[in-house]
Amino acid sequence: MALLNLENLTVEFPTRRGILRALDGISLSIDDGEVLGVVGESGAGKSLTGVAVIGLLEPPGRIAGGQILLNGKRIDNLPYEAMRRIRGRQIGTIFQDPLTTLNPLYSIGRQLVETIQTHLHLSDADARKRAINWLSEVGIPAASQRIDAYPHEFSGGMRQRVVIALALCAEPILVIADEPTTALDVSIQAQIITLLKRLTRDHGTAVMLVTHDMGVIAETADRVAVMYAGRIAEIGPVAEVVRHPAHPYTEGLMGSIPSLEHRVARLRQIDGAMPRLNAIPPGCAFNPRCPKVFDRCRNERPELLAAGATHAACWLFGGGRADAEADDA
Repeated sequence: MALLNLENLTVEFPTRRGILRALDGISLSIDDGEVLGVVGESGAGKSLTGVAVIGLLEPPGRIAGGQILLNGKRIDNLPYEAMRRIRGRQIGTIFQDPLTTLNPLYSIGRQLVETIQTHLHLSDADARKRAINWLSEVGIPAASQRIDAYPHEFSGGMRQRVVIALALCAEPILVIADEPTTALDVSIQAQIITLLKRLTRDHGTAVMLVTHDMGVIAETADRVAVMYAGRIAEIGPVAEVVRHPAHPYTEGLMGSIPSLEHRVARLRQIDGAMPRLNAIPPGCAFNPRCPKVFDRCRNERPELLAAGATHAACWLFGGGRADAEADDA
């Protein structure tokens, strides 16, 4: 059984003009110790998927269908206090901006000790010792001296290391990492990704890594789910998705990334933009931007279909254009 299962997860936002469906039947799983990358353009629903898993949907957002299972137990319908106990102890979170995670009025030591004691029955001395060990493990120099410093006394990269320590200090079984390197310099990004990979591997922690950066996914993840307009466009082993993308949207994402192996005069781009939630077209949501579109794409919405080593929500793998044209004839 997978560690985390999302089964047909649907998230809606009621508005005065009707209901907006932000996640539309998302199904995916993460195994013990696995890193699943979730990638897509802004507005695809990737961050919202992580927020739904940790139970922090902002009202009026709501889970309108499906379920979330952690170790086989449903968690999407738990009372607030029960879900709060799961956050931190079983599910850790790393957000994009460490300043939104860290309280500027408390020392980092106090925040770490409080987090540890919330989830583990340790004395003040033992919790402080554990906090120092975690600061050392994430690469904070002179951790025993810096534990009483405040967030503003650390650089951006060091603050993100503290946030990683906060996410992992209660030794959760799953970490949701939402754009953990976006606000950092490129050289610091590489250090943080290397750190996250090492720590989660050493502690056997599974990770849902949410990002728009396919390079981070290729470097870090075991599998990748490509999202578009609130649905999964393609999911599979990261090497297959990167080298042999099946869905035209994934192919477009790959074509927009510079390559050191093949020099090109101009990178490809995907024409158009992600549709608004109140204007998602019928059929495949990607069809207005797709270079391989045919009639069936405009009228029927594809589910995930076997596409070699991956699964893609594309009619090219459900009989394909040739079969569709034969049917029309």
